[in-house]
Amino acid sequence: MHMKVQDVMTTDVASVHAGTPFRDIAEVLIARAVGAVPVVDGDGRVLGVVSEADLLRKEEFREQYYHEGYRPPLRARLRARLGQAGGARTKAAGETAADLMTSPAVTVTAGTTTVAAARLMDEHGVKRLPVVDAEGRLRGIVSRHDLLKTFVRADREIEREVRVEILGRSLWVDTSRVRVHVHQGVVTLTGEMDRHSATRVAVRMTRRVSGVVDVVDELQWKEDDTPTWSGG
Repeated sequence: MHMKVQDVMTTDVASVHAGTPFRDIAEVLIARAVGAVPVVDGDGRVLGVVSEADLLRKEEFREQYYHEGYRPPLRARLRARLGQAGGARTKAAGETAADLMTSPAVTVTAGTTTVAAARLMDEHGVKRLPVVDAEGRLRGIVSRHDLLKTFVRADREIEREVRVEILGRSLWVDTSRVRVHVHQGVVTLTGEMDRHSATRVAVRMTRRVSGVVDVVDELQWKEDDTPTWSGG
């Protein structure tokens, strides 16, 4: 039921090669209005990612390399004090994509769910993920902005999926008395089902539908078959 990366990803992707010079990388980022580009080999396999932050290391450490009397920003000075600036200084001295990129890249396939992609972004602290095929070749890119598309599905599409896929096919119980209303991504379930346990499953599965912001559970039931806890 969840949307897949292939449903929201961008396929017109700018990329660079390992030997692409610093200035050319910057020009690609500016021309394409993107925050990062994948680095690929001659067969299109993703080697890493170069971001705006990687390029800006040179600005942070300009005094070390160019002696222009420049004082690095506070974040750079704090990294140096904490002993975390080694990698940043290395990137600041870099001249090509191979020197500047973060490698290996965190990637996903087109069949990855948008939920899994969002979790990967959060886990690795990145804003975008290259999309690759089974051989690791670049096929697209998915960003945080792309993932937001899952929450702007038309209410009628969400309603249809809840009616057809969940109530009509997935529950295997009588749902003829259940009504579905969707407004601004909020699904309201009303009506009656035979068992309490079935209503809980219906609500839980509805929450998993892409684009659902919340579920209002107003379902009734004839038999309460949910287990009760006894402290005795």
